[in-house]
Amino acid sequence: MSRFQSAKDQVRRYMRAMEYSSAATVAQVLAEHTSDDYFWRGVFPFRQQDNSSHAAAAFWQPLMQSFSHLQRREDIFIAGENIYDGETWVMSMGNFMGLFDTDFLGIPATRRIANLRYSEFSCVRDGKIIQTGLFVDLIGLMVQAGVNPLPLSTGAYYNYPGPRYHDGLLHDDAAPEESEATLALVNTMVQDLADLNASGSMDCPPELLAKTWHDDMLWYGPAGIGASYTIPRYQQQHQLPFRGQLGNKQFEGHVCRFAEGNFACFFGWPNLRNDPLGGWLGLPGGCKDTQMQVVDIYRRDGAKLAENWVLIDLPWWLKQQGLDVLQRNRELRGVAGA
Repeated sequence: MSRFQSAKDQVRRYMRAMEYSSAATVAQVLAEHTSDDYFWRGVFPFRQQDNSSHAAAAFWQPLMQSFSHLQRREDIFIAGENIYDGETWVMSMGNFMGLFDTDFLGIPATRRIANLRYSEFSCVRDGKIIQTGLFVDLIGLMVQAGVNPLPLSTGAYYNYPGPRYHDGLLHDDAAPEESEATLALVNTMVQDLADLNASGSMDCPPELLAKTWHDDMLWYGPAGIGASYTIPRYQQQHQLPFRGQLGNKQFEGHVCRFAEGNFACFFGWPNLRNDPLGGWLGLPGGCKDTQMQVVDIYRRDGAKLAENWVLIDLPWWLKQQGLDVLQRNRELRGVAGA
């Protein structure tokens, strides 16, 4: 059996079982596929859960009660060795799709198809999932429900595609040399940005990006920021507002980072700390030393990066500044329990 095949098979069994479960059975299904000391991380308001039953009650049961005929529509599936501790991780990215029939976290049901962007990281050991990092784009769901809590975004938010060549489902292990080349490129890019942050610069020369990115790069950001195409538009529509309107940017590292084939991914808890100076997301400045939890997933094309899917826990970033967008939505709608 190839190096990561056992872990991939375990996660695929877990995902199939979860798709055929329900709000009534999901806790049992999750327990069957996870370890006794299972630890779960999720976006606000779910945050950290210290066992499978708590994770099921916090996230999976409410989701399954709100979405009927829920499916996992997967675009990328990869596995690899975490550069920090050598553990084996598997990452799945795509959309949870279903009929949004009952309010979710106070977000009004549409009784229509809705997509909830997700990225799920699973650490596998001895045939069990021992850790999960599950990020979803709740503001993206709010946009679909017509209750967008943020001003007009600088990029374009829509139902993003998967990889350009539809080659992201790596059920068989990729060639190690391809994985190594992708990881080395991502490590270079991350270090370039960390050095830029450490310098105190609020700008970024386009030639620095061009070292590791194709000119026609695609950056798929969360709702509230949106997507951008080409280095100049990416800088105009995301990077330069981010750099110029957030001060004291400090890189905090990652929980997990790995690559397989032409794809790489990471998430942090938190990745970054920054001080909102005013203007980013169309909002005024807020408190200092704000944590930012981010997922990045990359596709390498040749010697440079071509596509980047990003999830940021913006509701948590805003909550730290005193704005709970979910609670405010409940209050404006007059939902019970607000």
